[in-house]
Amino acid sequence: MPDILHRIGVEHSSPQQVYEALTTLDGLSGWWTEKTSGSTGLDDVIEFRFGPGGFDMKVTELDPGRLVRWDVVDGPQEWIGTSVQWDLRQDGDYTIVLFKHEGWREPVEFMHHCSTKWATFLLSLKQLLESGEGAPDPRDVKISDWH
Repeated sequence: MPDILHRIGVEHSSPQQVYEALTTLDGLSGWWTEKTSGSTGLDDVIEFRFGPGGFDMKVTELDPGRLVRWDVVDGPQEWIGTSVQWDLRQDGDYTIVLFKHEGWREPVEFMHHCSTKWATFLLSLKQLLESGEGAPDPRDVKISDWH
């Protein structure tokens, strides 16, 4: 199965600060989508809404400062059954974020789109932590008619 993989370094940030941006509603709405609701604890479901639709993610693993993992339980058919994971570690002045959206059944065109969008949102996460302001939906970079 194909996966989406990305790596970013967040300067002057700790793995715990990145973890909090991935595990709190305020953090998530600061870099991914302003319309974030639900609960962020283990086995809870987080609801992410965008202009054309959204996703529901079940929180399946949390290791503070090290790992966040979600399973997609609702959203576009291509996403259901996939998992999203962040591995975090300190490397000098940077927190390294290894991102993985895994379990795609096939590399359809929508996967190409989502890979690019994940990259823009990971840069939004970096921007949020380094400058205090991210670019979540609806202020994100629009890359095509799919947004």
